[in-house]
Amino acid sequence: MTTTAKGTAPAGGTGPAVTAEDVRRRVRALLDAHGTADRTAFLRARFDAGLAWVHFPEGLGGLGAPRGLQAVADAELAAAGAPDNNPRANGIGLGMAAPTLLRFGTPEQQARFLRPLWTGEETWCQLFSEPGAGSDLAALGTRAVLDGDTWTVDGQKVWTSGAHTARWAILVARTDPDAPKHRGITYFVCDMTDPGVEVRPLRQITGEAEFNEVFLTGVRIPDAHRIGEAGDGWRVAQTTLNNERVAIGGQRTPREGGMIGTVAATWRDRPELRTHDLHQRLLHGWVEAEVARLTGERLRQQLAVGQPGPEGAAMKLAFARLAQHLSGLEVELLGEEGLGYGDWTMVRPDHVDFLGRDAGYRYLRAKGNSIEGGTSEILRNIIAERVLGLPAEPRTDKDVPWKELPR
Repeated sequence: MTTTAKGTAPAGGTGPAVTAEDVRRRVRALLDAHGTADRTAFLRARFDAGLAWVHFPEGLGGLGAPRGLQAVADAELAAAGAPDNNPRANGIGLGMAAPTLLRFGTPEQQARFLRPLWTGEETWCQLFSEPGAGSDLAALGTRAVLDGDTWTVDGQKVWTSGAHTARWAILVARTDPDAPKHRGITYFVCDMTDPGVEVRPLRQITGEAEFNEVFLTGVRIPDAHRIGEAGDGWRVAQTTLNNERVAIGGQRTPREGGMIGTVAATWRDRPELRTHDLHQRLLHGWVEAEVARLTGERLRQQLAVGQPGPEGAAMKLAFARLAQHLSGLEVELLGEEGLGYGDWTMVRPDHVDFLGRDAGYRYLRAKGNSIEGGTSEILRNIIAERVLGLPAEPRTDKDVPWKELPR
């Protein structure tokens, strides 16, 4: 039940298979022993009881159980009124950093980071994109130089969600400029409280600043915070990116949940707004939302038996397209009323409250859905090449040393 730095995922237990009744029994024992009054203490105890991620190994918040049993634990705890770990405020930690640490982290790294990550005591952000390396992430230029057992990092990152609240960051940096761009990259955990880390807000079209640009100047990262082997960061990052796309586009929703539910409710409640054209477009959106929901269920079945693969790109692509279509439809349905915008005050939220805001906010915020987590254009390439098996686009820079590439 251990993990090596070379990326061997922890194996499950060899004892009897965990059942739904086993999970319910553990939940009852947790509630009887700890109660729910002290939120942090309860969440720590839940992690230690293996009810955080039931599919993780024992000792790392799990039971080595099938992933599907997580729904059993969540339902029992919700029915008891137990506090959750506010997952919206730490989506990057839970959805991206944790699976990467599980697959590539050392036992020491897993023991240090996973528990406070899950309880929400330490939130995370992602230092990947750069001003000159967005869709072509492998072109990144942030440098990390090893001096003894410490790396010194200098560079700039951009579009970093939650950097203003994060305690830790997952970071990719260039460690070998003589290697081709996909090699010579290394993956780190960066301390956001280091004095060399400067976070500046990026105000968006919505008025808020959930994103940031981050400047790294002489940031010192111990080699013990390197994830995977030096120079193997691109392979490690693929686990992060695949999980990111699933986290964005693969959320479980009920039928007519999410954005389609908001638009459909407006349609039913406001008959004076209806037209034949809008009705046809609403029906089209409803069918697309249902197809996406059912596809997501099948994707989660695949996740139950392994790591997410490139298929997650299709879910994220569908999510972005559907969110933009439905938010635009909502504005048109509301007519003049839809042109209003509730609040353009400069705020720095710790999560995106997409459905909790007005139609104008949803319309503007949805424009970013086709950029964040991988642009729709890049995702189409991934689907074409890695899912459908179509010929890859010609790439002339894959074997050229990074330092020789034009920038």
